[in-house]
Amino acid sequence: MKITRVQATAVSIPFDAPYIWSVGEYTGITRVIVEVETDDGIVGIGEAPSWECEADINDHMAAKLIGADPIDLEACELLCVPETKVLANTDGNTPLKSFGGIEMALWDIRGKAWNLPLYKLLGGAVRKEIPFTEYYAFRPQNGNAGGLKTAAEIADYCARMRSEHGSTFFEGKCSTGNPALDIEVTRAVRDAVGEDAMIRLDGNMAWTLPSAQQLLSGIEPLNIRNFEDPVPTFWEMEKLRKHSAIPFSTHTPDLALATRIGVPDTFVLNLTALGGISRTLRFIAACEHMGIGFWFYSGDTGLATTAYLHVTAAVRHICEPHQSLFRFMTEDVIEEGPYNAVNNTVPVPEGPGLGVTLSRENMQRCHRRFVEQGPMAQYLDPAKSNTYLRVPLG
Repeated sequence: MKITRVQATAVSIPFDAPYIWSVGEYTGITRVIVEVETDDGIVGIGEAPSWECEADINDHMAAKLIGADPIDLEACELLCVPETKVLANTDGNTPLKSFGGIEMALWDIRGKAWNLPLYKLLGGAVRKEIPFTEYYAFRPQNGNAGGLKTAAEIADYCARMRSEHGSTFFEGKCSTGNPALDIEVTRAVRDAVGEDAMIRLDGNMAWTLPSAQQLLSGIEPLNIRNFEDPVPTFWEMEKLRKHSAIPFSTHTPDLALATRIGVPDTFVLNLTALGGISRTLRFIAACEHMGIGFWFYSGDTGLATTAYLHVTAAVRHICEPHQSLFRFMTEDVIEEGPYNAVNNTVPVPEGPGLGVTLSRENMQRCHRRFVEQGPMAQYLDPAKSNTYLRVPLG
């Protein structure tokens, strides 16, 4: 079996309403859908996380992979990715993210060729119902969606998610730069969802050390499961640990430093930041050995989310719920999406490979949106047109 075609397609999907985070207004997602076709007629599908991966794959990697064996992941990586230790110090990690999307498609080809779901290729299932959190934030009004402008409105939204979907896992933005406001929101959510619900918070590096200390003293009595990136650096996080027992997590995958200084407690990544499923599995195994947690973050199409389902089904160490933005999504590139978590979980697909079907109609519509409008805005200051924000905010 040989690779005959590689195609990357950038897609933009707006949220039903934006949400506010530390560095601006997050209006939707732009991702890159990867198709890898073989001479046997099998088409594997994957997802890369950044719009610049489209050109990187189509202009540089695709031609190199023609004629390669799609089962030989290592050989395919050597055709596409320079030495990663040097790459990190020179050109950045776009090649890793790009190949991560390709590698996901190669795993999908394996499953389809051998008529096995991905989780079985990874060793079999330790669980088949995969947990996810609901997500909450301040959200501007957009038609009938959003309109969460106060702590009470956010709390009412969370209570409705529990009533309508059986949700008891919640994660929310805690990044306004105003400690009193975020304490008010967290207290209101706790009162609304009950003492038995899980609440995790995401600071998106919004806080200075003094403000973070003030914030943590106010939320610690509220039984917070985890606080992601409360401050911008590991070194600040180490100092903050002296003032709070709340566990910390981060998107920055520096396992050596985390092991040395004792923070963070968990890494929160996607499957492409490290270069694909294979590299991520090795990273998770190292985390397990060092007593550090791992889960996946939100903001992907249903395609990448499906890969999370399979990896989580097969890896015992991933035992905490993943983030999700399922309720915010207006459409998806897979026919099975957007996913809908019920009683906190989504079942892992049982079909060959990833076990989902690419909707070409949806993909082309989302691609046209990308071509006509560019990437979805995520970083612009809602109060100042075309201006970026900086952290920490307060």
